[in-house]
Amino acid sequence: MRAIGYREPQPISSETSLIDLDLPVPVATGRDLLVEVKAVSVNPVDTKVRRNARPAEGEVRVLGWDAAGVVKAVGPEVKAFKPGDAVFYAGAIDRPGSNAEFQLIDERIVGAKPASLSFAEAAALPLTAITAWEALFDRIRIADAVPGAAKALLIVGGAGGVGSIAIQLARQLTDLTVIATASRPETQAWARELGAHHVIDHGKPLAAEVEALRIGAPGLVFVTTHTLDHLPEIIKLIAPQGRIAVIDDAPALDVMPLKGKSLSLHWEMMFARSLHQTADMQAQGDLLSEVSRLVDAGKIRTTLSETFGTINAGNLKRAHALIETNRAKGKIVLEGF
Repeated sequence: MRAIGYREPQPISSETSLIDLDLPVPVATGRDLLVEVKAVSVNPVDTKVRRNARPAEGEVRVLGWDAAGVVKAVGPEVKAFKPGDAVFYAGAIDRPGSNAEFQLIDERIVGAKPASLSFAEAAALPLTAITAWEALFDRIRIADAVPGAAKALLIVGGAGGVGSIAIQLARQLTDLTVIATASRPETQAWARELGAHHVIDHGKPLAAEVEALRIGAPGLVFVTTHTLDHLPEIIKLIAPQGRIAVIDDAPALDVMPLKGKSLSLHWEMMFARSLHQTADMQAQGDLLSEVSRLVDAGKIRTTLSETFGTINAGNLKRAHALIETNRAKGKIVLEGF
């Protein structure tokens, strides 16, 4: 089968940073589905793994943590899917990824593809939807009010892949006032289009930007990017006893300033359930099925913003390069081989 991967960590500008491969088709066992991949999207995690994780000697690593496709075969323990089913999923960090014609995936982290979306539109959603959902509802519990705080949620990085779906989930599933940050006219317009009540500029001091809205201090903050840079301002603007969710890889965070307001900090890693085979691993499949239902009901929309052509090394290198500029809007998708 055709696949794209790498043999050693390199900058994306290197000729062999991603290469086209010919690999054996894997065989479904246990609770695995064998999925024929139709479309994939690219996330920051793809670039981080490519730059930093060295495959075992003589082996290649296939990246990709977002896909939509069709089930071709199932393992003997599979209960929820059958060959021919259209599915979407984000995969597992410790298994071969979706940048291949066929991929094995545990059925517990798979959802039925939204019927109203194309494979490309569906591939834009899984990783970011799981990340946003878990961060908002499982980690900082946005359905539970912070006493005395404004009924508001601040999303730092509202135009990125995760922010784009977080805005929609918060608007559709809560009555919170949604404040998103974006620094360019086109990304600010994108965040408003997705449903943000207010859009502020994270290139300016956030505490003053939030205060100028005259809605009070929010008790809930979701930081999708540059946590180390934004944390001092977030501590200033957030209400006492507030809750902060973060997802990026800040090298070190000084959390002592959180003590003065009894603030709590919550890490979200959407791969944790599959990596540790947690007892509630099925929650991700259920979550994706609910996202699919919301999409087909017209409540939320795909966050696809650009299509980079077919799935090959050259097009994936272009996508990685754009992701690494930190200027991507929504999701970048590739479709077909």
